[in-house]
Amino acid sequence: QVQLVESGGGLVQAGGSLRLSCATSGRPVGSYHIGWFRQGPGTEREFVAAINRGGITTNYGDSVKGRFTISRDNPKNAVYLQMNSLKPEDTTVYYCAASLDPSFDSRFSLAYMYSYWGQGTQVTVSS
Repeated sequence: QVQLVESGGGLVQAGGSLRLSCATSGRPVGSYHIGWFRQGPGTEREFVAAINRGGITTNYGDSVKGRFTISRDNPKNAVYLQMNSLKPEDTTVYYCAASLDPSFDSRFSLAYMYSYWGQGTQVTVSS
């Protein structure tokens, strides 16, 4: 059973940057396509970014395009979400998710494509 652990959240001022990390235990992160989602209390889960297991293909949600970058370092067992030009509306809990699906396409912006989820890390952007 794989476990995903997010780290790197915290408090930052608007316009600042944070880098989130997602690591796996039980099976190397290189086995999975990885997605980042975010969700706050009473809100729907929002797609942020996804990357295929080889690190070649990425997708981004419209609200973060041009500001956030997803990447991975499989030998280090890590996937990263570099978040720049942060805005107060980026404040919420961020989750990484993993999929063993053999293919990777635009469907991976949908939460149901992922079988495994981390516990989340809080990001707070002050104005």
